[in-house]
Amino acid sequence: MEPADLPAGFAPADPDALPLHLLERAHYDDWLQAQPDPVRAWLSQQQFDASGGSCVLLPGEHGVAGAVLGIGDPLDPYSYAHAPTALPAGDWRPAAPVQGDAARALQLGWGLGAYRFARYKTGGRAPARLSLPALDAEARDVLAACVRVRDLVNTPTEDMGPEQLEAAAREIARTHGAHFQSIVGEALLAQGFPAIHAVGRASHRAPRLLKFEWSGAAEGPHLVLVGKGVCFDTGGLDIKPADGMRHMKKDMGGAAHALALAELVMARRLPLRLTVLVPAVENAIGPEAFRPGEVIATRKGVSVEIDNTDAEGRLVLCDALAHAGELAPDLILDFATLTGAARIALGPDLPALFANDDALAGDWLAAGERERDPLWRMPLWRPYLRYLTSHIADLANAGSRMAGAVTAALYLERFVPDGVPWAHLDVYAWNDSARAGRPAGGEALGLRAAYAMLKARCGG
Repeated sequence: MEPADLPAGFAPADPDALPLHLLERAHYDDWLQAQPDPVRAWLSQQQFDASGGSCVLLPGEHGVAGAVLGIGDPLDPYSYAHAPTALPAGDWRPAAPVQGDAARALQLGWGLGAYRFARYKTGGRAPARLSLPALDAEARDVLAACVRVRDLVNTPTEDMGPEQLEAAAREIARTHGAHFQSIVGEALLAQGFPAIHAVGRASHRAPRLLKFEWSGAAEGPHLVLVGKGVCFDTGGLDIKPADGMRHMKKDMGGAAHALALAELVMARRLPLRLTVLVPAVENAIGPEAFRPGEVIATRKGVSVEIDNTDAEGRLVLCDALAHAGELAPDLILDFATLTGAARIALGPDLPALFANDDALAGDWLAAGERERDPLWRMPLWRPYLRYLTSHIADLANAGSRMAGAVTAALYLERFVPDGVPWAHLDVYAWNDSARAGRPAGGEALGLRAAYAMLKARCGG
């Protein structure tokens, strides 16, 4: 992505920008002792102590002379994310040099805090701008990927159905010279993707499989990214209640993560061979809707009895994962807003990680710790496959309220070839309420960690 795609929170270097002191609480007293008496008195009267998430303006002869921003962990982008709204609009520069990982965290956190989804709603106060000599290129691209997820997820289904998701994916592929193709409607049956077709056939918007391929290194490892692209989920004939359907525009959050990660991999030119697979559908209600009790075919030849039409994400993913396995990849990662059970277990901020390879899981978890982008590993407890037993088909798509996130992951694993490292991230992709740097709406979770993990595996 180009800088124009970033939030409006950055400004060129400007010596007249107001100084911003970035202070951890542990270092605040030493800094305070070096300040003039009037500044010490001013801060004392306000009982300011540089706690994380705090901010105070410093007075000068002609108004505001600067500000102090209290930060927590200097390597956590969200330590800085309150600045764009806590500070008055205008340009601000770090009062002391910020370098290395802390500088990248500052830039990323400022951008996340300045983000607004303004496609439909205008107005509002402009964020304060961070004045820097130049943006760190990698931090810029990581921020752009997070913005990509937020924008895709925030867009209502009328403007982000399967066709529009295809257009977004096609543009990403075109920008980076990737080969793009789309298999649409009845062609899904002809080319062996019956489960994707079954889920999307009731909608007036044709289901499709989006695919693009890119090579950053002719002999590099082959990575396949798969993302659940259910652009709206009514639940099908097992219809959701109103409150459960309210935010189902976000059910393509897995696709948003896969596309944003692919865009980031290509922008940073990681030495990989990359394939992206996004089954894009709308789980609608109509004469052609698939029904509870039906048995549907899958690409792998595994027959699936439909226990619940609201467990549709695993159905579109299983065809995509089967195709991913046919490509003889070195690694498969899938992203999906798959289960409410994962949210009950871990809440909205922690994506649930499942993996068939301990080294892969360890690498992703470690990257999450380094990047302050946490996720939590959950077990592929194979005895729970009994909850997916069907008496008339090879597998049921659901069947029990027990261990719902685990059984969903076990269902997906059935379609991954033995011996291929695979990880599945069950991600919420949403903020229910606004916090500093985390506006209500679409959110990227586990994405920065995924990129850091891939970069490290490539020797970066």
